[in-house]
Amino acid sequence: MRPTPGLVYLSHSSHRILLPLVLVWAATYVTDLRGFILPRWLVLCAYVLAIPIAIVVSDTWTSYNNKRDAVSRGAILPKLVGYRWPFGLDTILSLRASFTTRYLGNAVFDWADQYGYMFRFRVPGETRVFTAEPEHIKRILATDFSNYEKGPNFRLQMQTLLGTGVFNSDGDMWKFHRSMTRPFFSKDRISHFDIFDRHASDVIDKIRSRMREGYPIDWQDLASRFTLDSATEFLFGRDVQSLSAPLPYPSTAPIANHLSGNSVAMAFSKAFLDAQVTSAGRARVLFPWPLLEIFHDRVAKPMEIIDKFIDPILKDALEKKTASNIKVEKSGELEISDEDTLLSHLVNLTDDPQILKDETLNILLAGRDTTALTLTCAIYQLAEHPDILRRLREEILNKVGSARRPTYDDIRDMKYLRAFINEVLRLYPAVPFNVRFTINPTEWPSQEGEPPTYIPANTRCLYSVFVMHRRKDLWGPDSLEFDPDRFIDERLHKYLTPNPFIFLPFNGGPRICLGQQFAYNETSFMLIRLLQRFSSIALMQDSHPESLPPAGWARSKGSNGKDRVWLRSHLTMFANGGVWVKMDEAQNIEQV
Repeated sequence: MRPTPGLVYLSHSSHRILLPLVLVWAATYVTDLRGFILPRWLVLCAYVLAIPIAIVVSDTWTSYNNKRDAVSRGAILPKLVGYRWPFGLDTILSLRASFTTRYLGNAVFDWADQYGYMFRFRVPGETRVFTAEPEHIKRILATDFSNYEKGPNFRLQMQTLLGTGVFNSDGDMWKFHRSMTRPFFSKDRISHFDIFDRHASDVIDKIRSRMREGYPIDWQDLASRFTLDSATEFLFGRDVQSLSAPLPYPSTAPIANHLSGNSVAMAFSKAFLDAQVTSAGRARVLFPWPLLEIFHDRVAKPMEIIDKFIDPILKDALEKKTASNIKVEKSGELEISDEDTLLSHLVNLTDDPQILKDETLNILLAGRDTTALTLTCAIYQLAEHPDILRRLREEILNKVGSARRPTYDDIRDMKYLRAFINEVLRLYPAVPFNVRFTINPTEWPSQEGEPPTYIPANTRCLYSVFVMHRRKDLWGPDSLEFDPDRFIDERLHKYLTPNPFIFLPFNGGPRICLGQQFAYNETSFMLIRLLQRFSSIALMQDSHPESLPPAGWARSKGSNGKDRVWLRSHLTMFANGGVWVKMDEAQNIEQV
């Protein structure tokens, strides 16, 4: 049985907690021996204040050393965001409010106006560095890759959900997991399109049925089911059949109901979401979160539901391998057939069920949530821009027709579709904020004419492609506007071509997303199939008031003031309350 996060934290950090208390006890003991009996209230105050004082002393000493080291290198420390409350409590409260009630990253955009796109800020227990500078992110992800890691804090945060999988490991363990999955993503596979087509047909049937009832659909819910069913079939050879469950109705509908029907599918989907939300939320408490989970692991309960689905599949796959007398091979020696699932590929590389579970869950997270967000925001923008919808649909009909299944060549040749998806990925990258920890001290370039910026060892470095993708100095004065043509016209050569690291929806460097092409294909396929059957889309957020952004939303600096969807983030971005739309069926659809 895996120890709780709290016990793991205490085993690694007990000296930080116990040492101040031991010092108070020792001081009290010595005074007692000398005949000085301290008042109980004073002893109690000493115990209560011991840890906060130790934190202040440690922080002061660390700050002094960092300043000294920076000076010795001829460098400077990043600008510090001002704070008024002890330990930067007001800073983290501003960040939490930004994530929950304001436009995504609102506090960061405000601070960037004052301090630039690289600064440090104080939170209880540490000083963190933030950057949205392309050169810094390039160093983190590529040119100085070996000096950055996910780090033990992040790994503990995600351990229950992702284990030691590729997104939650460093060093040799990361290389091992990466080498296992890379061959499976190294070529396009016809079977992928077979999977997409089956589930896209289910999506279209669901939409047509709901439109006949006269009620809007939550497209985010439907896109998430499409990518969940596609991802689980891709991974395991069988899907959770979430598309077979009834769709929700908007809250204003007279027959609004709770989801029912396929309880196994919806339980899996809900558990997977709960596990992500809880894992992400661990990093947003005001003190070390593991201390809240000493006696229980808050992610363990949803994981029980996930395990009930995955464990029998893993057991069956390993038993089939044993019965076939297949020996573990090195990944480089394997031939992968078009009929293989990722799991059938992985069982040829390892017999360890925990490694298999960790890796499949990591890929499930990447393959389901990221593409679901891209499809969600794609339909949102098509509803907001009928002219873009008409132009995109015209390209689809001219290239594929109104009924034929698209091929790889079709998708590759559709330039406007690719530009449209890129623009969605620019404004709505699935992972808006990410983190790495420095291993050794390093220096980042500053503005021209200024000394380099010193980044100490073991510093939590937050970087945001969401913020970087919206910078006017990097993308032009219209950076907050949705315009796919920026990936086709002269703006492409003016901004992106000279500096490709300003566009990183799939990260970059050695950890670049292995499933990048898979995501493009899945998104393209679903959009083509959808626009073959539906000629217009209308946003209906008023039908479900819970989906409307809060007051003051449009005044946020990261927004163009026109946003009608409430973007939030756990591990990935999502639309709070959903994206509710109505669609009109196209006429004169060909018969194939």
